[in-house]
Amino acid sequence: MAIFTDPIREHADFGPGDAEWLHLLVGDWQMVADLAFADLALWFPHPELGYVALAHVRPSTTHTVFHADFVGEGIRSELKRLVDKAWETRTIERSNETNWSSDTAMRVEAVPMVRNGRTLAVVTSHMDLSSSRMPSRLELTYRQCAYDLLRMGTLGLWPDFASPTGSRRGAPRVGDGLIRLDAEGIVQYASPNGVSAFRRLGDGESLEGRSLAEVTAGLLRDRRMVDETLPLVVTGRMPWRSEIESRGVSLSLRAIPLRDEERRFGALVLCRDVSELRRRELELVTKDATIREIHHRVKNNLQTVAALLRMQSRRMVSDEAKQGLEQAMRRVATIALVHETLSQGLAQSVDFDELIGRQFRLSAEVASPSQQVRTQRSGLFGELPSDFATPLALVINELVTNAVEHGLAGRAGTVWLLADRSESEDGDELLTVTVADDGVGLPAGSYTEGLGLQIVRTLVTSELGGSIQWKPREGGGTAVQVVLSLAPR
Repeated sequence: MAIFTDPIREHADFGPGDAEWLHLLVGDWQMVADLAFADLALWFPHPELGYVALAHVRPSTTHTVFHADFVGEGIRSELKRLVDKAWETRTIERSNETNWSSDTAMRVEAVPMVRNGRTLAVVTSHMDLSSSRMPSRLELTYRQCAYDLLRMGTLGLWPDFASPTGSRRGAPRVGDGLIRLDAEGIVQYASPNGVSAFRRLGDGESLEGRSLAEVTAGLLRDRRMVDETLPLVVTGRMPWRSEIESRGVSLSLRAIPLRDEERRFGALVLCRDVSELRRRELELVTKDATIREIHHRVKNNLQTVAALLRMQSRRMVSDEAKQGLEQAMRRVATIALVHETLSQGLAQSVDFDELIGRQFRLSAEVASPSQQVRTQRSGLFGELPSDFATPLALVINELVTNAVEHGLAGRAGTVWLLADRSESEDGDELLTVTVADDGVGLPAGSYTEGLGLQIVRTLVTSELGGSIQWKPREGGGTAVQVVLSLAPR
């Protein structure tokens, strides 16, 4: 979530790490909103607006009190007094129960986010009190946890830079299961979903009053496969994530130590059953491996076909038949080269410069075993859709071969390959590929296209949806220009 917008850039006087700390706060404050059953807003001083709202998060454990988005707007006067007081005192300030609208009563708290002795911003918590009732033990525990985390924010102890920021899926949330530990790692409270998660692992007893580390250790069957971070997570000593697997069930755990100015007085452990998620990931890994193996076998089979064509061409008596088989062999080898590149990654795009860099020189050398042909490249193809790779590689192979065999016509010379990415009048991205030589130039009058040029025209117009043009090169020789649209087809 981006929180630093243009209105505050010139007013923010942050030290090293301050901006990153607030970004880390906003990246993790959904947990606090869920625990507090409240909307949270982040405020920063502004010379004209008083304070400007940098971010807003709604709880997933109850309904929101703000249906309209007010990020980027100024603060209201009645709220500004509370935020001012929190900013100056660096302590949590709470308003009296106040009717902000005709049908909603809210309790508002202003929490200064203090780091290195400086207030960086203020978080306001807005909790709906209109449907008042006796809160359950779960609600009371959740709200206490939220208060403890926000209190740590006033001391600069939360968020913690050691918190996990990796992209692995399955990060536990408050609604998935919450366990509160004391300083010794004894369970003080476990939410119903948290209890259910450990029951699926095989623990049939109540968690409260027991050591979570001992409970977890008793569920492990193969301790050789245990994540090394697990002991520090289940005791609440480090703000890390870990995972435990038993009886075919995978449980993701995340610890948030609770601290004050002097000591660690407890911890929160969020847990989530990620068994189905890990099973699907395993299926994807298996399918990826299968696709890679298929690409590898296709490449090997194509190389075998090319070798067979080479052997067959050596037995041909007719020069025309031998030349035809050699051309077929080059085309098959080009497709095999593309498959080798595609087998190394399964992304939707491919780095075409790396692929064509090897093929360009090879195509010229194979087409001119007895000629001195120089090759020069300029421009960048960049990332291209993977379905462009094979037809475009074949087109370039045919054009380079044609430039050597017919353009240079047995003489020494140079073949150029130029790539240029631009934008059309309609805003579509275009790729212009030019293959040029300094040979004899285009023949006078009409001429008959061979099989290679027929293949090129078919691939460009039918497979790639582009256009192709032959024209004299300035300074002598021939230039062939292919224009392709990179817009999604």
